[in-house]
Amino acid sequence: MKRVFKALGVVVALAAIALGVFVWINASAYDASMAKLYDVTPMAITASKDPAVIARGEHLSKSLAGCSLHDCHGPDLGGGRTIEMGPVMTVVGPNITNVLPAYSDGELARLVRHGLKKDGRSIVFMPVMDFDWLPDDDVTALVSYLRTVPTSKKAGGATKVKLLGKILDRQNKMVIDVARRIDHAHVEVAPPPSPTPAYGAFVARLCTGCHGEHLSGGRIPGAPKSMAVPLNLTPDPSGLAGWSYADFERMIQTSARKNGKPLDRLMPTEALANMDDVERHALFAYLQSLPPTPFGNR
Repeated sequence: MKRVFKALGVVVALAAIALGVFVWINASAYDASMAKLYDVTPMAITASKDPAVIARGEHLSKSLAGCSLHDCHGPDLGGGRTIEMGPVMTVVGPNITNVLPAYSDGELARLVRHGLKKDGRSIVFMPVMDFDWLPDDDVTALVSYLRTVPTSKKAGGATKVKLLGKILDRQNKMVIDVARRIDHAHVEVAPPPSPTPAYGAFVARLCTGCHGEHLSGGRIPGAPKSMAVPLNLTPDPSGLAGWSYADFERMIQTSARKNGKPLDRLMPTEALANMDDVERHALFAYLQSLPPTPFGNR
C-alpha cells in the first residue's frame, strides 16, 4: 500500500507541475501579446460637423457599435456598469470622455477598425470584431459623434483580467486580447445597409461572441455556472424555428422570449432596441437563412 500511495503521490505531483507549466505558458503568452506594438497606421479620417453625419454616429454608438450602452461606456460615455465574471475577469466600461481628446481622428478610427489603442497596443475585451466591418463613412460618423460628447467627471473603473481569463483567451475560448484576432491587412467591410441576409451577416457578428460562431448557443466555455446560457438563434426546433419577424420584433420591444420569460441582462437588448428597421430586418433575415443547428453546437 505504501508503494501505491507513493506512486499516486508522484502522479499528483507531476500533474500539478504540468498544470503549473500550462498556466505559466498561457499567462506569459497573453501578457506578451498584450504588450505587442502593432504597425498599423491611423486611418485617414477627419471628423465631420455635418449634423446628419453626427446623427448617424450617435445612432451607431447606441446600436451597432454599442459605445453608449449601459454595459459598455454608458449613455454619456462616462463609464458603464461593472460586470463580474467570476474567476475569469471583472469588466468595466471606462469613462472615455477624458481620453478622447488625446486621440487624433485617425487614431480613434483605427481603434474602431483595428482594436488598437493610441500607443499601438491591443485594447482589452472591447468587441471590435463585432463592428470593425463598418464602412469608412460610418467610422467617420462614429468619430464625428464622439467629438461632440462633453467630458464627464465620473470616476472610471478598470477591467481586470484574471488568470483563468488569460488562459481562456490563449486557448481561443474567449476573446480578451482583441487585436491578435484581427487580420489587420484585410479587414472585411460590409456592403451598404439593406434589409438582406448579406448585410445581416455583418450585423449578426454582434451575436457570435455569446451565441457562438454557428449561433446555436450553449454554455460559454469557461463561464461560471451562474452566467446565463446563450440560446439557439438558428431556425432549429430548439431555436427560432417557426418565428415570424413580428415575433422577433416583439422580443426586441419587450426584452422577453416568446414564452414571456425575460431575456438575461447580458443580452444586448439596448443595442437591439436602438437598431433601425433596416438593421433589424437584415439581422432576422440572416438568422432565418442559417442551417438549422441543434442547440449547444455554438
